[in-house]
Amino acid sequence: MIGSKLFRAVLASFLLLSLTAPIARAENTPRKILTGWIPYYSMKTSLPDALNNADIIKEVMPFWYTLKFDGKNKVAVVTDLYAPANPSVPIDQPLTALKSAGFTIIPTITDGMEKLVLAGLLKSPASRAQIINALMELIRKHNYDGIDLDFEGFAFVDGNTTWKSTAPNWVALVKELSAALKAENKVLSVSTPYVWDPNEKQKGYFVYAWAEIAPYIDRLRIMTYDYSVSKVGPIGPLAWTERTVKYAISIMPASKVYVGVPGYGRDWVTAVTGVCPSNLANSVKVGAKAATFVMRNALSLAETYGTTPTFNEQFGESTFTYQKTYNGQTATGLATTCTATRTAWYQDARSWEMRAAMVDKYRLGGITAWTLGMQEPLATEYVRNVAKQIAPDRVSVTSAIDKANVEYGNPIVVSATFSIKDKSPVANIPVRIEGKSLGESTWRTLATATTDIEGRIEKAVILGKATTVRVFSDATWERSEGVGAEMAVTVNRTMTVSVPGSVRTNEPLTLTGSIRPRSEGAVVQVEKLVGKQWQLVGQPVTTDAQGSFTLTLGAQPRGVATLRVTVPADLNWGAISSPTFNIIIR
Repeated sequence: MIGSKLFRAVLASFLLLSLTAPIARAENTPRKILTGWIPYYSMKTSLPDALNNADIIKEVMPFWYTLKFDGKNKVAVVTDLYAPANPSVPIDQPLTALKSAGFTIIPTITDGMEKLVLAGLLKSPASRAQIINALMELIRKHNYDGIDLDFEGFAFVDGNTTWKSTAPNWVALVKELSAALKAENKVLSVSTPYVWDPNEKQKGYFVYAWAEIAPYIDRLRIMTYDYSVSKVGPIGPLAWTERTVKYAISIMPASKVYVGVPGYGRDWVTAVTGVCPSNLANSVKVGAKAATFVMRNALSLAETYGTTPTFNEQFGESTFTYQKTYNGQTATGLATTCTATRTAWYQDARSWEMRAAMVDKYRLGGITAWTLGMQEPLATEYVRNVAKQIAPDRVSVTSAIDKANVEYGNPIVVSATFSIKDKSPVANIPVRIEGKSLGESTWRTLATATTDIEGRIEKAVILGKATTVRVFSDATWERSEGVGAEMAVTVNRTMTVSVPGSVRTNEPLTLTGSIRPRSEGAVVQVEKLVGKQWQLVGQPVTTDAQGSFTLTLGAQPRGVATLRVTVPADLNWGAISSPTFNIIIR
């Protein structure tokens, strides 16, 4: 649990850093290759670690939700794990910090149901739709950037005899969820254990059907750890990790693939001499479940028992062996002692560096840490060094519009030039011209273009209301995203007015007209030139659903009335006036 005072101190430190830290020089900017999970139960370590390493982290996965089965209503429900664990820190506080750091936020949702329950629900199209609706509601509630599915029950609870029947239903869920997410410009991430080529004898956890879901997912995070659990050995040896990576990139773009790196190690009992105390009889024995420790504590653990870890080049991990003595009593109350020989394996800074190097070797999306904050600081530095070496070319954008004020229905011309550090043009890349109006939180595509041989685009765009415009190119392996300056454009309505040439002094004066674009509720009023000043006359009216209006003035004195019709500015359009017109009052 994280206290509110501590949490607010973390936020304050982050905000101060963001205001005072010097901007890194462009040539030293690392590629953002690190992603990681932020569990609800370790906010005080995981959140600060993410914020402190924002230069190499593009996206994070809050580990805050699980799917439960509501037996009464027979539906799946999203259960919030964050709030019960952090009652004094509203969820908006960490979300604000993460968004301020510029992270893409893709929360993970786990399978919290009993054995075979989720697999059973996926058989029904109606149940799949209900699950998808529940996930979409969660995304909309907090404006998350997508969702990460971590349904490990299929692999570790249901049993492998169910995999063939579960796999097609799992694929159906991924396909249907992908369609819903893409309709709202959201990301679908999937985290699974390893899968291998189905043509090989060993297939891995084939229930996750990577080849079948590949077209529908945006991220595949491979849990390349837990190779050794019941037996002593490395957590995720290099060759084993590389084997599953090679299969993944053979069936999907490498940029979708992320290699899992553990921030923990395991510690097994390999021998025991003497008789252990009765309360430790089941845990301190050969074959007992391994203890776990976090990477940042590995060296102190080894030092406590007078040993030094050695690095295994083949596995790309560190290991050490030590002896620990346990004192206590037997079941009959006699004093007893035993000495256990224990062997530990874990991934350290060099291990993370080696996995990060796979990002460069295979042009992967990145590495994913379970979990952020477990690692020793040097591990992050090693990843940062790799990230700097493979940093993409930084794209610079110079953009302009031909006018910042335009009448409705007339185009503006957007132009831009894309280049990299040495001023070389970036040719033949897709570019989006995007817009965002008042009240909109996301950019929408207004038009698309492709840069010419000199890295230039020029495109005419028609806007329906006041809009801020920018040009944007997506990041690739070779280059960063290109983002142009935000350029505000005011759009003015157009207006037509029908007026009589003359009217009797004892008759009301009626004016009709309409505005474009058609909109209901716009305020319309008449102004009269009195001397050298324009003065409001009559009562303002509002337009109907077709944008039409009728203005009626009381009887006017004999002579010539000089008038105009005006519509004041509002949030989306500038003020407009009709041409001045004269009416003879006879």
